[in-house]
Amino acid sequence: MSTPDANPLLRAWSTPYGLPPFAETRPEHYAPAFEQAFAQHIAELRAIEQSTAVPSFANTIVAFDRAGWLFNRLNDMFGNLTAAETNPELQKVELALVPKIAAHESAIYMNAALFARIDVVKHSPEAKSLSREDSRLLNRIHFDFVRQGAKIAAESRDRYAANVAKLAELTTQFAQNVLKDESDWALWLSKDSDFAGLSASQRDAAKAAAAERGKPGGAAITLSRSSVVPFLTFSERRDLREQAFNALISRGTHEGASDNRALAVEILKLRAEQAKLHGYKTFADYALVDRMAKTPAAARELLMKAWVPAAAKMNDDEAALDAMRMSHGQAEPLAKWDWRFYAEKVHKARFDLDDAEVKPYFELNAMIRAMFGVAEKLFGLSFEEKNGLSLYHPDARLFEVKRGDALVGIFISDNFARPTKQGGAWMSAYRSQTKNTASGAVIPIVGNHNNFSKPPEGQPALLTFDDVRTLFHEFGHGLHALLSNVSYEKLSGTNVLQDYVELPSQLYEHWALEESVLTEYARHYQTHEPIPASLIERIRAAANFNKAYETVEYTSSALVDLAVHERETYESFDLVDFERDELTRLGMPARGKMMHRLPHFRHLFSGDSYAAGYYVYMWAEVLDADAFDAFLEAGNSFDAATAKRLHDFVYSAGDSIEPADGYRAFRGRDASVEPMLKKRGLIEA
Repeated sequence: MSTPDANPLLRAWSTPYGLPPFAETRPEHYAPAFEQAFAQHIAELRAIEQSTAVPSFANTIVAFDRAGWLFNRLNDMFGNLTAAETNPELQKVELALVPKIAAHESAIYMNAALFARIDVVKHSPEAKSLSREDSRLLNRIHFDFVRQGAKIAAESRDRYAANVAKLAELTTQFAQNVLKDESDWALWLSKDSDFAGLSASQRDAAKAAAAERGKPGGAAITLSRSSVVPFLTFSERRDLREQAFNALISRGTHEGASDNRALAVEILKLRAEQAKLHGYKTFADYALVDRMAKTPAAARELLMKAWVPAAAKMNDDEAALDAMRMSHGQAEPLAKWDWRFYAEKVHKARFDLDDAEVKPYFELNAMIRAMFGVAEKLFGLSFEEKNGLSLYHPDARLFEVKRGDALVGIFISDNFARPTKQGGAWMSAYRSQTKNTASGAVIPIVGNHNNFSKPPEGQPALLTFDDVRTLFHEFGHGLHALLSNVSYEKLSGTNVLQDYVELPSQLYEHWALEESVLTEYARHYQTHEPIPASLIERIRAAANFNKAYETVEYTSSALVDLAVHERETYESFDLVDFERDELTRLGMPARGKMMHRLPHFRHLFSGDSYAAGYYVYMWAEVLDADAFDAFLEAGNSFDAATAKRLHDFVYSAGDSIEPADGYRAFRGRDASVEPMLKKRGLIEA
């Protein structure tokens, strides 16, 4: 076992703000550090389990929440780096460690003696007199033990624990396979004709992507969304659009080491067995018990309210795109790789709006100031960048977050795509807010990770408006963690039900389109002139354009997710055939596509947080559209009283309040679905 002197992970983290020791840590440090963290955590739990005192909230539940500080901080650091800045050596360590981490966590929740003490507290007279937050903690911990196998029959426990460990290994391999397909593929642009239709900033981004891949002077389109989607939207080279589109949708389906098709089926089989050991018919039934929807039927009912009008409207929209195709002299029928290209042409014709006009007003640093400015107006926060700190990558930037003179948290902003970083955008924490420690209150360290195209050295990063919304979205998650003000780590920040966790993030997107925000921060990166009111109006007018296509992309993915996890058996099951047949049954429009096909659907198969739960974005969208209406009804998008309720009952509350109760406390009633359908242009506003 490594000694503290030899292993930086086991020494006191004397870095500024208690940051992880990024610069000193090497892949070989993790395994011995985790072994010591496992042992320390087990010793802390054994002290609870073997106590001779009568089980109480303080000596059992509070003690359980406090245990495992070393394990938690290592796990947070390790999980963040394997997603944000990995390498082959770290990936090998990851594959070896994740089953051990899963086994450690499983052993905790299968500990019969520990659960017995928790169960005593749950059914004790003391439980009836606890405060709301204390009661939430007790019920959450008890529920988690049950869901993680505490009541599994003794003869099935070894099998269940092996299942959990194997799932951890397979889901890690799934994620690594997708990253490999994304990192290995690039569309290299060499001739002048290869760049036809691309703006200067898109050409610069392609050159920067090539440099990132070790080919300075070249130009590449990658499978990062901020690279491939603009290419599919603007490139006049139909043959190259087809190549890029097929590469995008075929991730995880290539014969060889990165093929995810059989791997995903093995994950599905293990999940089905896991659900049955808990007494549920399917994994979907098991998963949704711990979500606001409660049942697959309730989730499907909401999705179908959007799917039916969206599919019909997309079929109607196709006529306009087809007319545009013919006007441009394309003899071949409209194909899936043509949709974004001709949608942009129709968009330009209807709204006189394109990215070349919009992007100069959305420079990344200015938009970071904008998202900070909104948080200042809503919640009284200030942000100050601190330079010269040792972080995990030069692109990562650190900000102190304060309210007045008080330090609220630390925010790390990491915005550019690179081959060592998984795709998509996400928020995560290096440390969660809690007051339940031996040394007192702990402030959070929160990271936002985006995948915007990095410009060449010395040039500004210009964003599409979709990029701006992504920036605001992830910062909404960040604020949910930064503003957390609860007693217990288990209830802190984003540790809420999965279909509620997207409310703070999706709601925050609304301020990205507020005129006062755009007028103040959206300034031309060269002239510094504010964005014209007429351009804001056109951006707003175009907001619902192509929403039917986007809704079809999303809802088809969510509906297929539910369907594949509602199966009872996966014998002789073909993942791709099932996906195709389910889309046919739903009536997928001919030119429609899933946002994420099953073989590369990281939300579902790189972990189980969103498995049978991809619907949660739309469930939360019902809440966020209705929530923003509260500000509109108050007559001010920064109304102080509404913002205070939002802060108190949503952003700072964590899981200390039951989600439906928290929303009612903020809004005064339950949410209505109509604002979401209007926002998507699926019913009349």
